[in-house]
Amino acid sequence: MGFLSTYRLRLQRKRWLIRAFRKRRELKPHSLRTDNIGDDDLLLFCTQRNEKVRLPYFLDYYRRMGVNHFLIVDNDSTDGSLEYLARQPDVSVWHTKASYKRSRFGADWLNWLARKYGCNHWCLTVDPDEFLVYPFCDTRPLRALTDWLDASSIKSFSAMLLDTYPKGRLDDQPYKEGQDPFEIANWFDSGNYSIKRNKRFGNLWIQGGPRRRMFFADKPELAPALNKVPLVKWNRRYAYVSSTHMLLPRGLNLVYDEWGGEKASGILLHAKFLDTFSEKAREELDRKQHYSASVEYRAYAESLTQNPELWCRWSEKYINWRQLEILGLMSKGNWA
Repeated sequence: MGFLSTYRLRLQRKRWLIRAFRKRRELKPHSLRTDNIGDDDLLLFCTQRNEKVRLPYFLDYYRRMGVNHFLIVDNDSTDGSLEYLARQPDVSVWHTKASYKRSRFGADWLNWLARKYGCNHWCLTVDPDEFLVYPFCDTRPLRALTDWLDASSIKSFSAMLLDTYPKGRLDDQPYKEGQDPFEIANWFDSGNYSIKRNKRFGNLWIQGGPRRRMFFADKPELAPALNKVPLVKWNRRYAYVSSTHMLLPRGLNLVYDEWGGEKASGILLHAKFLDTFSEKAREELDRKQHYSASVEYRAYAESLTQNPELWCRWSEKYINWRQLEILGLMSKGNWA
């Protein structure tokens, strides 16, 4: 990459950091326990709205993984999730009525919180329907992974978003608060993915799976991106550019081996497609707070009227991380 391009990216990163500093005024502390954060704690950052039905399992999943503290922005929920989060002893929560879209879809808010509280911590940034799976996660806590990353001088860890779905209609099996969503949404596309390299930011751009297959069949180039870098050893100079799809400095996006080998990577199991999805899609379409005039939710709304089934004869039932590695969707690299 030439000097001019590098200089422009540096300026852009500074603009995102300044923007995050300004956007901090939109966040109103509601229940803060950040004084309890230890020097070496693993932190999770999240933005949520009306996700109370998901939050008990979400918090429990990451607590068992080894997350020590949750820093969550509540975007004006009306379902009691703000009050629920405020009662959790390991959660700090901020409330805002500001536009999700004008915060760059939450990136400005989380960039600010990570800059203030996350420096020198391993920080995991996920949505309430995203569940990290990494090599040996069935026997090793997240701390084992971050210790290995530290020892290997690796500052970021990638994970492909893997959409999961039930067999049958989405509304056939109601999801209950606190339930493991993968008791219902336990199928996924084992193939059907395209990968290309983003030359400007250096990251891989991945598309495919059931969302492209079912909702963007006519315009596959508009299908949601599946590449993410959710786990980062944070530094005050870092900034997410577009959700967790990519960061600056761009070196944090080089999460693959340019010489043909494999680097360790994970999967974010994406439990979006439950019976709650239709109502959520209608709400988000009405709010018009998502990327590109909510093109993703418009595609959902148009298809959901036909009650589609995402399962197909090529679907595979989720078992564990080793299955995902065999399929080439993630890798343990040289972590043994």
